[in-house]
Amino acid sequence: MKALTRNQYGPPEVLAVREVDEPDIQSDEILVRVHATTVNRTDCGILTANYFAIRFFTGLIKPKHTIPGTDFAGVVVAVGSSVTCYSTGDRVWGFDDSGMQTQAEFVAINHDKPIELIPEGIDFSMAAAAAEGAHYARNFINKVDLKTHHRVLVIGATGAIGSAAVQMLVARGIEVVAVGSTSLKKQILAWGARKVYCYDAEDFTEKERGDFDFIFDAVGKSSFSKCKPLLTKNGIYISSELGPGAENLYLPILTKVRGGKRVIFPFPTDIKKSLSYAGELLAKGKFKPLIDRTFMPEEAHEAYKYADGGMKNGNVILRFHPD
Repeated sequence: MKALTRNQYGPPEVLAVREVDEPDIQSDEILVRVHATTVNRTDCGILTANYFAIRFFTGLIKPKHTIPGTDFAGVVVAVGSSVTCYSTGDRVWGFDDSGMQTQAEFVAINHDKPIELIPEGIDFSMAAAAAEGAHYARNFINKVDLKTHHRVLVIGATGAIGSAAVQMLVARGIEVVAVGSTSLKKQILAWGARKVYCYDAEDFTEKERGDFDFIFDAVGKSSFSKCKPLLTKNGIYISSELGPGAENLYLPILTKVRGGKRVIFPFPTDIKKSLSYAGELLAKGKFKPLIDRTFMPEEAHEAYKYADGGMKNGNVILRFHPD
């Protein structure tokens, strides 16, 4: 089968498309023909391992998986003898932020991994795009006690996490103000955002003051100090990145002790619950993942460079089989 492979950490150039053996499945595994996967921030982080801590999960010296990939959408083509929850022909999708080796034509997956059936009417690209961003978005939202009278600012509303967060918040009846690109302003408003600030045309910190209960920085391009004036007395700031000097790791402790405006770091948990929730919203038409570009395996270098370049809108898709 065709697969992306690498034997070391490094830039996209360490990746190569090779023919490798199709995986054999164990009794508790399913074999999935991968139709679509994404090249996401998690994949880029695992590829380079620039944050050394990630190596404790992916391999200290070199990657423990030669095939990258953290999410997938495809069709079950074989099931192990002890698997009862899936059958051949099932359309499934899944995500595991420690790696699933899914950037290949086929993948063997333990049936207990975070896997869900794809809702009716959702294609493979859309299902794959609904995984990583939705998981992290849910883990922003579940860290705070949201009420319908709250006002939330989402920075990076056109990224994979931010676009999912906006739609999840709107689905809960929360007022959302978003920061995103000018080219997608109409799309963000169509999702239900009350107002949109275009980061490439205006500075949102000069337009708003002091009435946001929560600020979700989905791209990590702002900071607590910049956003603090925009928060209510007991408002909360959450970022997807560590922040300048890794401040988002220690500020949660300092701001909790001081009281008032706080920082919370959103350690992500319970991927299966995230997929289940995202699947419910997909089925109800309340969540439509944003897809930017689609690449073929032979274009993997370009796909990774684009995904890690900081300018993508939503998700970057890698296609191994057509729908």
